Amino acid sequence: MLGKEVFIINKADTKSILITGCAGFIGFHLSKRLLEEGLQIVGIDNINDYYDRWLKFDRLDLLKQYESINFVNGSIDNMDLLMELFEQNDFDLVINLAAQAGVRYSLENPGSYIQSNLVGFANILECCKNHQIKHLLYASSSSVYGNNKKTPSSINDRVDHPISLYAATKKSNELMAHSYSHTFNLPTTGLRFFTVYGPWGRPDMALFKFANSIINGNPIEVYNYGNMKRDFTYIDDVIESIVRIIKNGPPTDSSSYYKLYNIGNHSPVNLNYFIETLEKQLGTKANIQYMPMVPGEVLETYADIDQLVHDIQYSPSTSIEEGIAKFVEWFKEYKKIN
Repeated sequence: MLGKEVFIINKADTKSILITGCAGFIGFHLSKRLLEEGLQIVGIDNINDYYDRWLKFDRLDLLKQYESINFVNGSIDNMDLLMELFEQNDFDLVINLAAQAGVRYSLENPGSYIQSNLVGFANILECCKNHQIKHLLYASSSSVYGNNKKTPSSINDRVDHPISLYAATKKSNELMAHSYSHTFNLPTTGLRFFTVYGPWGRPDMALFKFANSIINGNPIEVYNYGNMKRDFTYIDDVIESIVRIIKNGPPTDSSSYYKLYNIGNHSPVNLNYFIETLEKQLGTKANIQYMPMVPGEVLETYADIDQLVHDIQYSPSTSIEEGIAKFVEWFKEYKKIN
């Protein structure tokens, strides 16, 4: 097993880091990790109501315990605000995790995806270009692979057929980043996340949503009759991967200054087994309502992480059993469940 030791960023390597979406699931964990290492963080988040805002406030309360964070309540689609932030701070690293998330919600509210994921990301790119940022990391998604038949999914595969607007915006982000890397020599690294889960996770995602419903005695809806697989990736593995990518530094190939990584566990789990594992940890059976497939969902995600392992000498490897156990421990404490 590769690289279970913790990797530390040398504070001399970076002066100030901008993390967008710092009150979100991944943004919170990454901010906390970097703050623990004594780095200076400027975090921005608009605390929207896509899911429970109190969960975001609780994450922020933990981050605000550190003196080296400056939090800004705002949106990345506000160019005036971003320009002011870049003018006032000497960023040499920008990590864009702000986005409108969720596949199904893109069917109901497409405008929010255009505004945040496209307009907002274009603003980030412009500010990074104008201030000669040394490295821009940004969140992409496994959803860009759509229903590609080839598995595991490789960063070299063609991803021309997204099956949701959310996936289309994430693929657009990669194309936009590539154009800025090529035209303006802006070093960019895209992170294709594969179903990230764990403590402080998103209530709209399966693990949190199912746990809530099971504990409250409500039915859970399982799409495609449970015949789906997901490459569930534990949050600590995701954060360690990002930290190592930061430490490795920006892409240095003068032909593009552009990089992509899959960040996944390289071990797809059947949805029915996922539910069984959650039931065991909660000590309660789920009332399952099997449903047909819904538009925008994919049958399987499975990450080829060869390039990631080669470059950072680390392989995400937390088992689904261990990861769900850690989530349930946090969930019961957070929800005050005996």
